[in-house]
Amino acid sequence: MTGWEEYSLITAPETLFKIEHTDVPLSYYTGLLGMAGMSAYAGFFKVCSPKKGETVFISAASGAVGQLVGQFAKLTGCYVVGSAGSKEKVDLLKNKFKFDDAFNYKEEPDLNVALKRYFPDGIDIYFENVGGKMLDAVLLNMKVHGRIAACGMISQYNLKQHEGVHNLIQIVVKQIRMEGFLVFGYYSQYPEYLEMVLPQIREGKIAYVEDISEGLESGPAALIGLFSGKNVGKQVVAVARE
Repeated sequence: MTGWEEYSLITAPETLFKIEHTDVPLSYYTGLLGMAGMSAYAGFFKVCSPKKGETVFISAASGAVGQLVGQFAKLTGCYVVGSAGSKEKVDLLKNKFKFDDAFNYKEEPDLNVALKRYFPDGIDIYFENVGGKMLDAVLLNMKVHGRIAACGMISQYNLKQHEGVHNLIQIVVKQIRMEGFLVFGYYSQYPEYLEMVLPQIREGKIAYVEDISEGLESGPAALIGLFSGKNVGKQVVAVARE
């Protein structure tokens, strides 16, 4: 919310909150305990209303939000599969974040076939971070009364002409509910989120990966790297150490 700078003058302090819990790394407040964490919490629990035993698919699953959605889903008792763009990220999803399975979408010539392999009976919940061809394939594999939380569509952000979606008839046929959301609308529930997640962090039930670039001068390259999937986990720029 501030500039890319070493010091910031805050003229509207009411837009910020004081950090009360300092027994966790301060950088967590840029992600796990900040916008990314609240996005995962709001999109998964409030938009999708998950139930134990449901099947969950997450695209861009190793990113700041995806890694948390997957772990929240596992703690809820769901079957969880994620997609990512490298072998390193797929291994991270399965070994560190304890997803039931994961795949590299770049190695899948047909995403529809890939999803049928991991979800032979269909998908109850899709946490959408990518859009485009991935969304098209997911719509074909959703269950009746499935829910889609549209958190982001990174495949579309830098396109001069956005791609169309070709399988929207599935929303009607399968009575799917697809809802976009902005995290700002859920900030009033931040205390509720902290109450849930802080004990999970302290008990080691939540793993969290950051990709830290050192120094303000590394900021532009770190930002551009997001759009090619260069980062592994939450991208953070360390302006100064604690």
